[in-house]
Amino acid sequence: MDREKLEKQVRKFEEYMMVDKGLSEITVEGYCRCISIALRRIRKFIPDHEDIRQYVLWLMKERYSYSHIVNSSLAFEHYTTFKGDPIKLGRPKKPRRLLKDVLSESEISRIICSAKNVRQKAMLCVLAYSGIRNSELCNLRVCDVDIGNNRIRIHSGKNFKDRYANITGECAKVIVEYLRSYPRDDDAQLFTTIVKKNPLATGDLRKHVRVSSRRANIERRVYPHLLRHSLATNLLIRGASLITIKDQLGHDHYETSLYYLRSIPQRAKAEYNFCRPSYL
Repeated sequence: MDREKLEKQVRKFEEYMMVDKGLSEITVEGYCRCISIALRRIRKFIPDHEDIRQYVLWLMKERYSYSHIVNSSLAFEHYTTFKGDPIKLGRPKKPRRLLKDVLSESEISRIICSAKNVRQKAMLCVLAYSGIRNSELCNLRVCDVDIGNNRIRIHSGKNFKDRYANITGECAKVIVEYLRSYPRDDDAQLFTTIVKKNPLATGDLRKHVRVSSRRANIERRVYPHLLRHSLATNLLIRGASLITIKDQLGHDHYETSLYYLRSIPQRAKAEYNFCRPSYL
């Protein structure tokens, strides 16, 4: 398959989704990645409906993740509409797995303490205490940090939502210390690359988290979103309500926040022991 022609097709598809469909940059990036992978495997720039169905069936048989199958299906629906021959695909039932391998408070403390400088420590503290997403941290500007009220303002997060996320006074102090060492204007990106001063990329942040966790001798895979999961579970263990979790993480629905509660049996057991009736 002609690589240059494939890239041209994907660029046109990208423009269509952003301009005609009004989808967010992150969503478009994901769909373009799915289509690029699929077209290379199918070896056609305009696959017919049967080609697409067989590809989705192959993803299912190969036990690809639920999210990859759904995203590939959605990408094909947009792509075939873009090409003038729309297809509608079904959705597999979403598995309801329990969350596991979250980080304890002591493990997160070790990761933060293993930061090699105040810049890396500030990144880790913001992720760990606020629970914001990888891309949301990369888009933060200095003026988005409200030191006096210990909170961060997120502009155009997931689904183009603006919201606030709380941080602790300790986290705010680390940010102040970082800005003293790396001064920048209020409208500048909070975190940038050191040499060229480019905005921090999501891949850069994943690397910082991975390297710090290895330095802290954490024996499993650690990534930015795991710190988000860990904040939610640690808040719940300490007694936070679902309303607090929902608002802090920016969930649209309580069902998403309930996912964490179902994954923490000790929280349910503690509440049962506190509220249980006394029959004997």
